[in-house]
Amino acid sequence: MRALSKQTRDYSSPQGEKHEMEGFGVYAVFGLDAPPQRLLSGEGPHRVSVAVPPTVHQVVLFSSGPWRDRICVNADLYDAQQTPITIGKLTPYNRCLSWEQWEEETWTNGVTLHVTLEGQMVRDHLSEAAVILAVKEHTPKNAVAVLAHHELNSKKKRKRADGEKDVKMVEEEEEENVCPNSSLDRTTPVRKVRGHAKGAQKLFSDSGDAAKSKGAGDVQGNVGRTPPQSGARSKSRLVKTPTHSASLGSPSGRWGQTLCPIDAQTAILIGGQGARMQFCKDPMWKLCTEDMSWMAAETLAQGPTPESRIGHSSVYDPDSKRIFVFGGSKNKKWFNDVHILDTQSWKWTMVEAQGKVPPLAYHSCSMFRGELFVLGGVFPRPNPEPDGCSDSLYIFDPQLSIWYQPIVIGDIPSPRSGHSACVMQEGRIYIFGGWDTPVCYNDMFVLDLGLMEFSTVQTSGKAPSPRCWHGSAVLSNTKFLIYGGYNGNDALSDVFVFDTDTNIWTEVTLPQLSVARAGHSIITMEMDQASGSKTLLVFGGGDNEGTFYADVTTVTAEELLALL
Repeated sequence: MRALSKQTRDYSSPQGEKHEMEGFGVYAVFGLDAPPQRLLSGEGPHRVSVAVPPTVHQVVLFSSGPWRDRICVNADLYDAQQTPITIGKLTPYNRCLSWEQWEEETWTNGVTLHVTLEGQMVRDHLSEAAVILAVKEHTPKNAVAVLAHHELNSKKKRKRADGEKDVKMVEEEEEENVCPNSSLDRTTPVRKVRGHAKGAQKLFSDSGDAAKSKGAGDVQGNVGRTPPQSGARSKSRLVKTPTHSASLGSPSGRWGQTLCPIDAQTAILIGGQGARMQFCKDPMWKLCTEDMSWMAAETLAQGPTPESRIGHSSVYDPDSKRIFVFGGSKNKKWFNDVHILDTQSWKWTMVEAQGKVPPLAYHSCSMFRGELFVLGGVFPRPNPEPDGCSDSLYIFDPQLSIWYQPIVIGDIPSPRSGHSACVMQEGRIYIFGGWDTPVCYNDMFVLDLGLMEFSTVQTSGKAPSPRCWHGSAVLSNTKFLIYGGYNGNDALSDVFVFDTDTNIWTEVTLPQLSVARAGHSIITMEMDQASGSKTLLVFGGGDNEGTFYADVTTVTAEELLALL
């Protein structure tokens, strides 16, 4: 078991290396200066498991040779308890992945790399047992320097933790905002952990004392304390069942994704997190609205695809025909990168932007006159402060590839995340709801993009209850919709329409929009260009009781407006 095959191990001669690289293969490099080792080939087994030696702190996985009709290579790192640490995917356009131990604090001894080759020509072999390999130990010349660097990082972490007043505070700081659907599958074996209730695990825990401390006048709707930063990871550790690959025919159930329309018949799905708190292995899909069919789209686009994430934003610019993806989070990683997908050339690029913008998740991002307006969101504060919400407005100019903060006046919204933002044709952005520990909001603000002035909207009628992670969509020049969301205890199923002319809320009831869900996506599409009629599409989300949705629900704007 310890020795690999002669073909895998023999890289001593140029002829042997050339021979090994001629056909398709998946290779791994374990540690600095180590030779590549072939894990998979086009002719042999299509699943393999490799135990990573304790002395290895870097892993690089790459492919070589023609892909042909192979679809992708799924790669998973598991710890000693078989809990996923991180996942990745090789495709014909993204042929290299890398990990480092100090990027993932859960990476400990006993790490296993699982690699699976998927494609039309290998589907018949997927039922075969995984081949278990052992890594040939390799000591790089600069091993002392590498270990010194790793020990230095470990000392920094220990020093930071030792400086805290108690262990509980350290644990809370490291947790993350988790999905509104964080209950585990009922069939999944779990370990009892203090502080976790039986049954469905809620996003927030009740925290009436924290709410009371803010005063009755400040709390519009109580939610519990924001889940600390390692919530997703601590709960995922309860699961011993590995994540299963999604069906190739349609997206897996998820929340926290984005659905972005690019024309009258096409929408692009990006990202999301699904069952067992795992990031989706099928992060990108194309939806054809003519027959409501899905096509896996990750392998269609060239260039580096965005890393798996939730809480990001995706906005389409009809003038340049490009999708802009910004921010989001993944476990303890927070992003402030900008990725652009050119929908004509189907090529990804990552922007080297100037200016400063913090890493943000669960923010709002609106496109107006070719610029991106990013408001609010959760950002990681320096220790020992817990993660906080932003009340800042950042603008990204794609022409200059620069971030800047405009001078804004008026009644600026309080810090929040998980809110919605609708751009109306009169050049105004309407911001509704959201949350900031321990308050959930149902107030509304409007940003005049000509004056760069915020103002509070005084509404009448029956307003939506306080909520976050709801869906919103524009119905007409003067009306937009709010559907679902999360109130701190439950996912919601109610629907409201707001009229910007009269500032009146109206609650409506439709059978199509009666499912309780949060973290879902709603988009408006002109599927019938001749009549100009609009159709709303709802995808994904969760019910906070263990169910993640992958359905597409449609309702015409005319049906909704007729109920007013």
